[in-house]
Amino acid sequence: MSTETEVVEVAERSLWQRISGASTLWIGLVLVVLYGAFSILRPHAFPTRFTLQTLLIETSVLLVLSIGMTFVIITAGIDLSVGMVLIFAGVIGSKLMEWLSPGQDATHAGWGIVTVGLLGSLVGGAFWGLVNGILVAKARIPPLIVTLGSFGAALGAAQLITGGVDTRTVPENLRNSLGFGTVLGGVPILVLVAAVVTLFGAWLLHTTRFGRYTYAIGSNAEAARRAGIGVTRHLVLVYLMTGLLAGLAGFMNLAYFGTTTIGGHGTDNLDAIAGVVIGGTSLFGGAGSVLGTVIGVFIPSVLRKGFVIAEVPVFWQPIAVSIVLVAAVWFDQIRRRSRDRK
Repeated sequence: MSTETEVVEVAERSLWQRISGASTLWIGLVLVVLYGAFSILRPHAFPTRFTLQTLLIETSVLLVLSIGMTFVIITAGIDLSVGMVLIFAGVIGSKLMEWLSPGQDATHAGWGIVTVGLLGSLVGGAFWGLVNGILVAKARIPPLIVTLGSFGAALGAAQLITGGVDTRTVPENLRNSLGFGTVLGGVPILVLVAAVVTLFGAWLLHTTRFGRYTYAIGSNAEAARRAGIGVTRHLVLVYLMTGLLAGLAGFMNLAYFGTTTIGGHGTDNLDAIAGVVIGGTSLFGGAGSVLGTVIGVFIPSVLRKGFVIAEVPVFWQPIAVSIVLVAAVWFDQIRRRSRDRK
């Protein structure tokens, strides 16, 4: 009976408790301090519109990946495959646009072909998300093993399709709109898409039954099952959504770089996990917020951009990010121990 009560308590947390909390407040303060420090160090270079715009653009793809990762980690899972799923989805989208273009020159493809490419990327990402979800939820294979396998399989599939050579015939319509286009007086479309995904993720996690079930499963999966929550189905949907967002991120990446970048994104999965954890989402599940993820994703981005502008040697960047990551996990453990003693 106590386990069912625990599920109800998790599901009925107030909106403000789930969105805010001490961890989000402190992480937000860290971001403000970092931005202020670099602004003081380089007042004519860092706090400028151009720097802010490039910072937002460079973080957009990672933020989309991290929104899906937030849901996975709140369920006490993990997804190591998102970076390679991003590549696979970009390959599927680019190849579809190339195959459908007259003379296989996709650079002048129309909007119809671009739309098919987008759908192809979304389906490609959703496929791997569905595979991960079924193996984790139904076969009950540990998510670390499942997504590590998908990491290699998705990359291998992308290399098989392309022969290991990047596709560079990306439609100009796509590059000039999603890649480099702006709206509302200078807001990059890439950033606007990431913002819409973030707002949708916040709404889904913090105000809907789907979000309440996500918290409940991460807090105690067995209790959630006894309370009547379809844990298996829900986990499949969570991993499916994460794969779908990785597919969208792959299409965004294709639009921005104009190539499938098969050799890149090897650390995107770790960057997404780091951003989510720095933002206060517990690796043990049951706690986290989209707002925290947004802040957590931007802290490494501000560090990297600030170090470049301040001419700090590039080797210090991963050290600084690692220190922040370990500190965030340490804080989470202290918070959990304090809660368990009550």
